[in-house]
Amino acid sequence: MSTLTTVLIVAAVIVVLLIIAGALYARRTRGHGGGRRALRRRFGPEYERTLARHDQDAKAADRELHDRVKRHGDLKPQPLAPGVREHYDAEWTAVQERFVDSPARAVADADQLLGRLAADRGFPAAGRYEEQLAALSVHHPHHVEGYREVHRAARTGSEVSTEGLREAMVDARALFEDLVADRAVDHGRHRPGRPGRGHALHPRGSGA
Repeated sequence: MSTLTTVLIVAAVIVVLLIIAGALYARRTRGHGGGRRALRRRFGPEYERTLARHDQDAKAADRELHDRVKRHGDLKPQPLAPGVREHYDAEWTAVQERFVDSPARAVADADQLLGRLAADRGFPAAGRYEEQLAALSVHHPHHVEGYREVHRAARTGSEVSTEGLREAMVDARALFEDLVADRAVDHGRHRPGRPGRGHALHPRGSGA
């Protein structure tokens, strides 16, 4: 066998190995939820928040989101038992009414309500907030920030302005609407929540 033939055979083997390695990498990437473009499309604003938290390190953000999909992507949200949806609707209306006289208490109640509702839909229990939030971000990426806001406001209490509390409640309502409705989640497409349920969130004396 000539030297040229040997070189050509070795080169061909290297090319085949590179093709196989590329195919395996692509398959692994798809199994973790897709490449960067797919992650951006799936997570929407949640991708940008994760990227900012990692100081614009896209690889670190991708790893975190791939991990969330790997851990929670197969979760199948459970339907609410008969009558439970109406109970949650009534609770949310009461929370909004409470906001008029006691914004901080209403936000704390909304935080707990969302935690219980998410658990009832099959997400991790409310006592495991970080894990629950991660799972929600996979299935409700466009509205999960509302839950973060009310949870943060509930923990900081009086440090948040009344207007800040009101905005947190408004944003959280979109996630509530998603969770209380028995419908499939549409990944990668922003679907705004339905109009608010009955009561405007304006505390007494606000002049609104």
